[in-house]
Amino acid sequence: MRWQIPRLAPGAAFPPASQALDALSPFPGLLASGGALDAETLERAYRGGIFPWFSPGEPILWWSTDPRMVLRPDELRVPRSLRQSARRYLRTPGVRLRVDTAFLQVMQQCGAQRAASGTWITPAMLRAYGDLHARGMAHSFELWIDDTLRAGLYGVCIGRMFYGESMFTTVADGSKTLLMALCGVCLRQNIPLIDCQQQTVYLAQMGAHAIPRAAFLQHVAETTAEAAVQGWQYDESTFLTDCARWL
Repeated sequence: MRWQIPRLAPGAAFPPASQALDALSPFPGLLASGGALDAETLERAYRGGIFPWFSPGEPILWWSTDPRMVLRPDELRVPRSLRQSARRYLRTPGVRLRVDTAFLQVMQQCGAQRAASGTWITPAMLRAYGDLHARGMAHSFELWIDDTLRAGLYGVCIGRMFYGESMFTTVADGSKTLLMALCGVCLRQNIPLIDCQQQTVYLAQMGAHAIPRAAFLQHVAETTAEAAVQGWQYDESTFLTDCARWL
């Protein structure tokens, strides 16, 4: 049996996400290749429940997995050890929690931490998501210690839908603390779902679970039509307020 996917011209419309390759194919969730990797195309993709994922030397590949891994912010699992780590960071002089002060650096660090096993955060990805960030639709959460970036995560937010992309850390529970911060912001801003794209043990341990793609796409259609989140300023006092339920 041969599996074929459409090859897109730059600016072409995406096929419906429901046409992605199924679980019996070699590449479940693969929808299309080609097209353009720019802010306009990324926004259209995310609004359609589609995301790019490819390695250097490969064509642009577009995916829509079924089922889809998601995290409801109010279902985040915060074990005792993570609560202790978060409190320790808040008590440590020189620790700062920030949003959107080093977006490209966070992306670069995410890519560097995965370089040994291959990374999809290519220079083209950096340019495209950097442009999306400049337009207010991509954001980074950051943990700084003594003016050094030690952990980060980034993602895309359209309307009231947040799409998580990647995270890194060089300190214990750094990225988990930032995931807690993201969930706190989502609860405050009425963002009911975080897209995690693919199923992993790590995300399942944090409370994420899989839902059918059809349900995910319906949710995306509803939430991306809502007004965009305004004001992403963030600091330690905001973290204490947003995350009080877990601390």
